[in-house]
Amino acid sequence: MYNENENFSNLDKPMTLGDWVVTLILTAIPIANIVLLFVWGFSSNTNTSKKNWARATLIFFAVGIAVWVLFLGSMVGSIISNSQNL
Repeated sequence: MYNENENFSNLDKPMTLGDWVVTLILTAIPIANIVLLFVWGFSSNTNTSKKNWARATLIFFAVGIAVWVLFLGSMVGSIISNSQNL
């Protein structure tokens, strides 16, 4: 018998608490976290919830890096400006 729910794959099912715990532990590993975020964010066989979470996290990383670069640039500019006034 045909069931409409068969059209939905396991990728659309909610992630369990255990899935999220493992995901967060893996993202605590330096360097591997960024690689995994790209894999999860752009892989075709990743859970939809994890894919969206990974993409949002990558956006936050990018914004954080941009703010850090602007702050660092302003600090370096300030130091250079003050050293020329001495």
